[in-house]
Amino acid sequence: MARTIKMKVKSSVKPTVKPKVKHSLLACILCCAVVAYGQRNKQPSNKTWTNPLNLNYRFSDNGLGYREAADPVIQLFKGVYYLYASKSGGYWYSDNLINWTYRPSTLLPVKDYAPAVMAIQDTVFFIASGGTHRIYYSLHPKQDNWQVYQKSFPLSVTDPDLFLDDDGKVYFYYGCSDVDPIMGVQLDRNRRLDTIGHPQVLIPHNIRDHGWERPGENHIDEKAGWNEGAWMTKRNGKYYLQYAAPGTQFNVYGDGVYISDRPLGPFTYMDNSPFSYKPGGFITGAGHSATFQDRFCNYWHIATMRISVRHMFERRLGLFPAFFDANGNLYCNTSFGDYPQNAVTGKMDFEKESIFTGWMLLSYKKKVQASSSLAGHQPELAVNEDVRNWWSAASGKKGEWFLMDLGHIAAVHAVQINFADQDAKLSDTDKVLPYKYIMEGSKDGKHWEMLIDKSKNNADQVHDYTQLTAAKSLRYLKITCVSVPAGKFSISGFRVFGKGPGPMPSAVTKVEIKREKSDSRTARLSWPTSASATGYVVHYGVAPGKLYNSVMLYDQQSLKLNGLNNGVPYYFRIDAFNEAGVQKGKEKQSF
Repeated sequence: MARTIKMKVKSSVKPTVKPKVKHSLLACILCCAVVAYGQRNKQPSNKTWTNPLNLNYRFSDNGLGYREAADPVIQLFKGVYYLYASKSGGYWYSDNLINWTYRPSTLLPVKDYAPAVMAIQDTVFFIASGGTHRIYYSLHPKQDNWQVYQKSFPLSVTDPDLFLDDDGKVYFYYGCSDVDPIMGVQLDRNRRLDTIGHPQVLIPHNIRDHGWERPGENHIDEKAGWNEGAWMTKRNGKYYLQYAAPGTQFNVYGDGVYISDRPLGPFTYMDNSPFSYKPGGFITGAGHSATFQDRFCNYWHIATMRISVRHMFERRLGLFPAFFDANGNLYCNTSFGDYPQNAVTGKMDFEKESIFTGWMLLSYKKKVQASSSLAGHQPELAVNEDVRNWWSAASGKKGEWFLMDLGHIAAVHAVQINFADQDAKLSDTDKVLPYKYIMEGSKDGKHWEMLIDKSKNNADQVHDYTQLTAAKSLRYLKITCVSVPAGKFSISGFRVFGKGPGPMPSAVTKVEIKREKSDSRTARLSWPTSASATGYVVHYGVAPGKLYNSVMLYDQQSLKLNGLNNGVPYYFRIDAFNEAGVQKGKEKQSF
């Protein structure tokens, strides 16, 4: 309910908020200027990165020894990218979306969930989930000089989102429930962002038509999931209200979208939902996200990815390219999203241009050895492409090692070491030391060269991605422990990327598609084995040539999709891949 009391909040710094300035229009003009510069100076980048983002994920405050960051927002403010996430103890900033500097905060409620930020000219506003919210503001977020702007926001909500429209009006979206809908309301800039009128229902639950809103692994439960994580994007006069479902702990956590001509609707469901979706691969999930533009006006989607082993809220962050097609449909490309990606240094057409480096996974199910192993955490679990299980040494002592045989000499370009924190048992108030290690490589297992020396590492990073200065011809790779933060030396993914010898797999041209007649939310796909394939990527979408949803699979030639939309025709294509590259398949349609 709207409140009519005017609040007077004294502050030594006053936010310079002028309601008549159309901030979005100004940002667009500045963005176009930056794009023009970027296009003139665009050079191919040799810098790469991969998901999950390589950050200092904070240990939980319950002492269970797991790390967490989720519900992210990235904001481009005064030429700098700021990344906010749940339970992170602070936030990060970056000049390039790759290298992030951590900014701990003592002023914001950084132990709360689902932060939301909004900039009005030179002022950033911040709110997070909780009981009775406070709204904070800062003119210089790098300095952690936040002050209270609104002492008692009138709505007690979860998963908030603040949105500034082109006309200077502010709107608030929220919702996190398996019963209640996504809601929205206008805020009053003249009354410290108090509400105007009553909140309105914007997005109801609809598992009858939207199979992807069903919870469980691969949407196996026939009940309502959690609709949450609202986010608003405006483009070309259209309002895109995004939301997450069915639950952060499931591999199928994704984002859908509704569209309207008005900020509070009525909204129409977009049939390509979920537009952000990653149910397969090394790490899954692409839900509760934020869509934003970089300094070159490219759209991106920063999303929550799941581990959810020690606790359902054991989560990480992933960044994916996004775009709008000619019909105004919003898409996000997660295909090969946890393989190395090229840095972006100018304007891109993400509908037609890929940032995937083409470096393939060389480490899948390769022969491995270790200095020791903990029961239930054998060495093979570090190379099975599943972040949810891991190898652990029997200790965290200096000298514990892990050795991989690629089976042949290959061109190695990059390595990602995903540490598992076995028995770390640290909490958010503990000082966390970095993992220190060295990595060596060899062609013959006898003569070794240093690839990575992090014996003096001082960065707390548990998804440590390293691009080699030049490709190395190697067959063997060995990592040796120098020290651990606590617990034991453990790795959930020793992932090696590059190019292997031999031909690419044969193309998949025959696909059998069976759409359930009684429930078209489900489709079953099967296909013959592709010669020499390591795995497959099943692409699908609701229009020909626009197959932007994808599922990565290893060691299987069938897939049951339970997350389709009822009564909507789909198009499918299956690409086969191995260490040599990706072979595109033939597109098929299912009614």
